[in-house]
Amino acid sequence: MEHGTMPFFATRTAAPALSRPRGDTMKSNDGEGCMTAWLTVVGIGDDGYAGLGRHARRALLDAAHVVGAKRQLDMLPARLRATREAWPSPFDLSGLLARRGAPVCVLASGDPMLFGVGATLARQLSPDEWRVLPAPSSLSLAAARLGWALQDVGAVSLVGRPLATLARHLLPGRRLFVLSADGRTPAAVAAELAARGFGPTRISVFEHLGGPLERRIDGLAQDWHVDETAALNLVALDCQAGPDAPRRALTPGLPDDAYRHDGQLTKRDLRAMTLGRLAPAPGELLWDVGAGSGSIGIEWMRAHPSCQAIAIEAHAERQRFIEHNRDTLGVPGLQLVAGRAPAALAGLAAPDAIFIGGGATAPGVLDACWASLKPGGRLVANAVTLQGEMALAAWRDVHGGTLTRVSFAHAEPLGRFDTWRQPLPVTLYDARKPDAADAAAVAGASHPSNPTDA
Repeated sequence: MEHGTMPFFATRTAAPALSRPRGDTMKSNDGEGCMTAWLTVVGIGDDGYAGLGRHARRALLDAAHVVGAKRQLDMLPARLRATREAWPSPFDLSGLLARRGAPVCVLASGDPMLFGVGATLARQLSPDEWRVLPAPSSLSLAAARLGWALQDVGAVSLVGRPLATLARHLLPGRRLFVLSADGRTPAAVAAELAARGFGPTRISVFEHLGGPLERRIDGLAQDWHVDETAALNLVALDCQAGPDAPRRALTPGLPDDAYRHDGQLTKRDLRAMTLGRLAPAPGELLWDVGAGSGSIGIEWMRAHPSCQAIAIEAHAERQRFIEHNRDTLGVPGLQLVAGRAPAALAGLAAPDAIFIGGGATAPGVLDACWASLKPGGRLVANAVTLQGEMALAAWRDVHGGTLTRVSFAHAEPLGRFDTWRQPLPVTLYDARKPDAADAAAVAGASHPSNPTDA
C-alpha cells in the first residue's frame, strides 16, 4: 500500500436490534374524544416486517389498502388482508387520495418525513387525516455506524435531482450524507468530487442499512473504483479539499472568475452589497431581470437550499453562460426564462424580491416588476448611465426607497508604482413594497385616537 493512500474495505455487519417509536393518539379538533386517521404512513427499514413495532403492525393488519414501492410491499407477510398497490410511475398521489376515508397504509423507507413521501403528503392532507409511524432513518443509522453527531452533518438528496446539486455543499471539513438515486450514484459522486478538487474526500458507502445484507465500502474519491453498488445505498462524505480546489463560500461575493461571462457581470463587491439589500430568506423567490451571467440569482440560491430564483435574459450567449454557471456553482434548479422584460415576466410566480441589473430604462419594466412584487417584497436596481440614474430617481420620487452611489477603486500597477483604478460608479436603488401592516400604520397615523378625560 502506497503511503498517503486509503485502502478500500468492504465489510458486512449484522444489523443491531432497533427500538421502535410508539404510536400517537389522534384527537379531534374540538377536543371531544379521539378520532381515527384514515391514513397511516409506516416507516419500514431494510429489516422488513420483522423490524416493525406493535403500532405499525396493527395499522397494517387493520388496513384495507397498502401502498408502497414493490420492494417494500414484498416485505409484507401473506396473511395481511389488505390489497397491495405499487406507486405509479411517474409518481402520483391521486389514486391514494381517492381512497380518502378508507383505512389505508403507505409504506416509506425509514423516516417518511426525511426526503420521503411524508413530506409530500404533508402538503396535501390536514393533520387530523393521517399519522406517521417512523422507523430509524438511513441518516441516523449511518451516523451511528460512523460515530458522527447527526446535527453536525449536512444532507443532500440526488433522487430525481442533478448531480450538480452536490456542488453547493462541498466545503472543506464538512460532513455530508448523500441519498443515492441508484447503485451508480456513489461512483458518480466520487468522480464529481475529484473533478472539483475534492479528491482527498473520504467516502463511505452503506448498502442495505439496518438489514441482513448491510455492507460498508470505504475509500477516497480520487481512488474510487467501485463502478456500481447495491441500488439501496447511502453515501457519507468527509469532505477534504485538495490544493487546487477553489474556495466557494456560501456568503455573497464569489470571485468574478467563478463565473463564465462576457463582461456583463455584477462585480464581486457590488454583488455582495446588492445581495445584502435583497436579503434572501429560506423559501423565497427572486426575479433576476436582465440576468447577464446569472450571478445574482445564483448567489441568492446558494444562500439557502430552499431559496429559488428565475433569471430573465434575452441574449442567447448569456443564456448559455447562465446554464453553465448554475451547474458549476451547484444551483441547477435556477430557472432560466429566455426573453426580454416586461413581456417575459408574464405568468411567472410572484417574487419576494426582484433585482434589475439591466433594463431599468426600458418602458414598463419598473412598473411590471413593482406590480408583480409581493407586498413586503424588496426591489433592488443598479444603473451606470445617467439615463438609468434619472429613471431610478424619478421612480423613488413616487414610490420611495433609497439611492446610493457606489464607487470602488483597486490598486493596479502604473510603471514602477501602483495607482488606484476606478470603474464607473454605480447607482444602487432599493425599496420595500408596502404591505397591509404598513397601510394600517399609515391609517393609524392619519386618524390618531382622541382619549377623553374620565
